[in-house]
Amino acid sequence: MSLQAAAPRLILASQSGVRAGLLREAGLVFEALPARIDEAAIKQGAWAEKARADDTALLLADMKAQRLARSMPEALVIGADQLLVCEGVWFDKPEDVDAAAAQLRALRGKAHVLVTAVVCWLGGQRVWHHVTRPKLTMRTFSEGFLAEYLAREGEAVCASVGAYRLEGMGMHLFERIEGEHAAILGLPMMALLEFLRQHKAVLG
Repeated sequence: MSLQAAAPRLILASQSGVRAGLLREAGLVFEALPARIDEAAIKQGAWAEKARADDTALLLADMKAQRLARSMPEALVIGADQLLVCEGVWFDKPEDVDAAAAQLRALRGKAHVLVTAVVCWLGGQRVWHHVTRPKLTMRTFSEGFLAEYLAREGEAVCASVGAYRLEGMGMHLFERIEGEHAAILGLPMMALLEFLRQHKAVLG
């Protein structure tokens, strides 16, 4: 017997291995498809218009899901996005290890928020959305630690908006973490699973 209903089929509008892993670990059967949008341009426009980080993360998640949902209305399409905000500044994935080092120095000894949004589309329309704001406080680590951390993690630091993998060596960067672990990784699973239960997509 499966926890998941036969319909609707689930589509993850993302190529994120971490998000796919979270769904897989929850026992969900789904298909992950790329949803190509110009994230950089959308973020730049939102920043210029002084948009709220919550609204921008939600817009990005919505556009990803909508991109696929229009052509497959019978599927439940999940879109997600995440913005890192520290002292009013938005951070993106670093372009290289040097940029990651600069970003980690900027976050060192400070608290930042991971504005994490998820939306679901079904039947050609958005049927649900959720935004959560995990808060993480970095410790005041030494330059020696930073050099060793970057040497060990290598290019992996460029795959995360925070230049860290909390599921790996990045745990050493923090003194305090508040919020759901899955949401920090990029997908608020508790809220998403509750939505899926309410819509009979998984057993209640």
